[in-house]
This record gives sequence, C-alpha cells and structure tokens, in this order.
Amino acid sequence: MTFKTTRTQSKPRAKAKSTHFKQSSSSSSSSNRRPSRRYKNDDSKPRVSLEDRQVIVFNKPYDTLSQFTDGDGRKTLADFIPVKEVYAAGRLDRDSEGLLILTNDGVLQARLTQPSSRSEKTYWVQVDGAPSDAELETLANGVTLKDGPTLPAKVVRMEAPDVWERNPPVRFRANIPTTWLAITIIEGRNRQVRRMTANIGYPTLRLIRASVGKFTLNQLQPGEWESLPADHPALTAYPSN
Repeated sequence: MTFKTTRTQSKPRAKAKSTHFKQSSSSSSSSNRRPSRRYKNDDSKPRVSLEDRQVIVFNKPYDTLSQFTDGDGRKTLADFIPVKEVYAAGRLDRDSEGLLILTNDGVLQARLTQPSSRSEKTYWVQVDGAPSDAELETLANGVTLKDGPTLPAKVVRMEAPDVWERNPPVRFRANIPTTWLAITIIEGRNRQVRRMTANIGYPTLRLIRASVGKFTLNQLQPGEWESLPADHPALTAYPSN
C-alpha cells in the first residue's frame, strides 16, 4: 500500500492540505403536478421524462429527519422544502448534516445509492482523537462491522473545513485533540461512517456530507435548497432516458 501527502483542490468550504490513504490493489421550486412514470424491465425503478424530472439539492441541518413526515413532532424535510413527490436519494442520520439529494426519478435514486453504480459519497468527519497513519490505512482498506465488511474507502486527513457552526455546538473533551477526515465510500449502510470510525477507536463527533457523485453543496447554508435545471453540469452523467 502506498500513500502520500499532497495539496489537493478542495471542495467548497474545505481547506486543502491533506494526507491521502487509499486501499491497496489486493483489497477488495417546482411544479406539484404528478409526473407520468414508466418502468424499465431491468430494474423496475420509476423513471420520469426529462421534462418532468425534479432534482433538488438541500443542505440538511443537524437534528432534522431525512423524510417529510414524523409522528413525534421532530423536524422534517417538510419544514424546509415545499415540493411534492420528491424523495431522498440516500438518507442522512438525524444528527448528521450536509448534502441531501431529492428527486422523483427512481432510476437516478438507484444510481446514486446502489454500490454497483460506484457513485462516490464524500463526508467531512470530525473524530475524537488523533488516528495514526496505520489506523487510517486500516480504515481505507475496509473494516468489519456487525453487518459485514465494508468496501475499501478513500480516507483523507484534512484541515478543519470552513463551514457553519453547528447548533448545538459539538461537545468534545478539552484535553483530547480532534481530527477532521474526508471519507469517501460507495456504500450507504445505516450510520456506516460513524460505525467505521468507531471500529478503529475514534468516535465521530460531527459528520457533514460534502458530495454525492458530481453533486456538491455549492454555497448552500443549512436549511437552504435549490432545484437544479435539466442542463445542470452535475446531471449530465445521469441522463433521464
């Protein structure tokens, strides 16, 4: 396995000096009308026409559910997004923040979430403590969780990103350092990144999803969203037909 220290182009709001750890080659506002749908025989996912497709990018705040309804009075997507019949393409935990993509195109949802599509998801992760190079290498190669081993990941030690303050603030121990990592995976299991860092002994204090495929937060602040036009550059890799 090889890794190197390099200066890379940062994503929005991230500082750039980073140490990369990669797996070894031996490791394994829109209309509310209901769009017409048709189904492909190969995957039976609802597909909409280019004209009817809606794609929304949202900066999900902390303490918000990745769904539109909740029987317990908790904050949901409906508190921010007044658009009908769009659904999250890969959820974020209630206590996680950042990029959430919503769409009415089931095929696009599948392409963004299924491991077979190899759509990368990058998270900025603040962990409790200072993991060593060897520990980050282990994380990159894949760790074994209760639901099985994870696929190899890309792990980058990074400077603290220049992002919004969390409300409430992150609680950390005054005498223990914290470390920011950029972790890129192609899976999307429940609380996967948090479980991965805990597996090597470093609990996650804060987690922000920075990108999914070619989609990024751009300059959206927590609670802000935008509807992407059909010719948006991030959508060129996901044609509707």
